[in-house]
Amino acid sequence: MKKVSIITVNFNHSHVTDELLDSIAAKNTYSNIEVIVVDNGSTINPVPAWQIKYPDVTFIRSEINTGFAGGNNIGIKAATGDFFFLVNNDTEFTEGLTDKLVATLEANPFVAMVSPKIHYYDVPNMLQYVGYTEMNYFTARNRQIGQFETDNGQYNHLTGKTGFAHGAAMMVTREAIDKVGLMAENFFLYYEELDWCARLKKAGYDIWVNTDALIYHKESVSVGKQSALKEYFMNRNRWLFERRNASASQFFVFSIYFMVLVAPRNIVSYIKQKQYGFIKWVLKAIWWNVTNSVDSNKLGYPLK
Repeated sequence: MKKVSIITVNFNHSHVTDELLDSIAAKNTYSNIEVIVVDNGSTINPVPAWQIKYPDVTFIRSEINTGFAGGNNIGIKAATGDFFFLVNNDTEFTEGLTDKLVATLEANPFVAMVSPKIHYYDVPNMLQYVGYTEMNYFTARNRQIGQFETDNGQYNHLTGKTGFAHGAAMMVTREAIDKVGLMAENFFLYYEELDWCARLKKAGYDIWVNTDALIYHKESVSVGKQSALKEYFMNRNRWLFERRNASASQFFVFSIYFMVLVAPRNIVSYIKQKQYGFIKWVLKAIWWNVTNSVDSNKLGYPLK
């Protein structure tokens, strides 16, 4: 029986992580698991209290915030599983979730990664994800299939290839990671799972979705609905993703598209919303890509 390492990352929301751990204990039906929680430099260290409350869980404390990729990579390095199930701490399990994803990977060795169907937690019958379309590298745009639709079973029993996995819940094989490597940590937040999927596909693997498996997602707990942090990294990393994965011609068209249409549109939107402070962060996002290599570890954002 394959061993699954369930890995999640916490940052300043220990009560949310508690709810995830409680849901795993209550709903998980796959027996051969280990659960690893990486605390990513939270202001107050929750690990001592967790170790008392959840003695069967492995807790790792990072004294600094290493971002989504960095935190998950810490967990992966410590894990002993054959498969790694990376889940946001703002998710909650359903029965059979792990079993169904494991079955998909075991039956299809050419699949490196699989995600379940995702529902919004606050609107339990509303879909967030049943797959992604492929990326348009000329615009760095793609679409989450099913998002905001009511789940009337229209995507039931859909198991197969998709453009990208969803970073809130993705199970990946150790074999694939050994071949391709860990997530690129210089993304820090956003686009790192898309970059990882692109690398896996270039290595000859497929990315799948299994809509018979379901997880609930409490969207944007850690970052908030809109913030300077989010605006900066979404814009910076869109460029970085293109630089790492698009062809020269695709990146040339994207650069023009972003500078002529996207950046001005974003700035006008910030002005209309009276969020003037965001303007400098979209400009800094562009400048970071002008002045840094694709492997640079400089964040360009002052984390607190």
